[in-house]
Amino acid sequence: MAQARATEWARARARGLLAAAALAALLPGGARADQELMLFPTRLVLAAGQRAAQLTVVNRAAKPATFQVALVERRMDEVGQLVPAPEPAPGERFATPLLRFSPHQFTIAPGAEQVIRVQVRRPADLERGEYRSHLLLKRVAEARAQPRAGGFSVQLEALVGASIPVIVRQGPLAATLAIEELQVERPAGGAPALAVTLRRDGERSVYGDLEVFAPAPGGLERSVGKLRGVAVYVPNRSRRARVPLEAAPGPGPLRVTFREEPTRAKPLAEATLELR
Repeated sequence: MAQARATEWARARARGLLAAAALAALLPGGARADQELMLFPTRLVLAAGQRAAQLTVVNRAAKPATFQVALVERRMDEVGQLVPAPEPAPGERFATPLLRFSPHQFTIAPGAEQVIRVQVRRPADLERGEYRSHLLLKRVAEARAQPRAGGFSVQLEALVGASIPVIVRQGPLAATLAIEELQVERPAGGAPALAVTLRRDGERSVYGDLEVFAPAPGGLERSVGKLRGVAVYVPNRSRRARVPLEAAPGPGPLRVTFREEPTRAKPLAEATLELR
């Protein structure tokens, strides 16, 4: 049985790494430097009773790199961008005091993997709710001597970094989501998109994929746009999101769904926009 569990974990890990690689390949050109680092999974959630988790880091660069690891506090703004959070907002709890991790620094060869282990220590009187901080991996700058007329100069390489949320949940927590304010955007010279507002209620964050469906022949429907990895973190009640569409939609209903788990039959939320 233990061997079967290990085999299943290895298969799941391989599927996750392939999915992470595919996601990295879809990143815009401006994020190309971040593609040198691949993380799996892209978030850590420690549910009630769970004491440990691990993050796998893959160096996709052509040379070794050294990274420092730290816990930082971030907050999501109304358009989904993460910004520094010096102090917790009302209803917001940081997970840093509960977490331990190792290693704090590591050097990784090209194509190699490094595992970061995260542990949570829950005090006996820990309040029910969700606690969140972000695990930051920051590349250590490498100074290189560059020849120049009359001597040498020192050049610092560009830093590459990445972070993932680490969420600790205490107690059984629930959340609901509503999709509102649907609007098709048709920017001049740009690709169309469906803009929506996500409204979260409950005790925990939500994280999943937005997908848009349009009518297809035979009374069916087809997927015309998808946005993966959309989060609404506690304490935020709402955020805006834009789902790029394959083409400008014609008349008829556009249906948008939000699924936390792709295999779950019923989405967490859905809504319809009737186009005329």
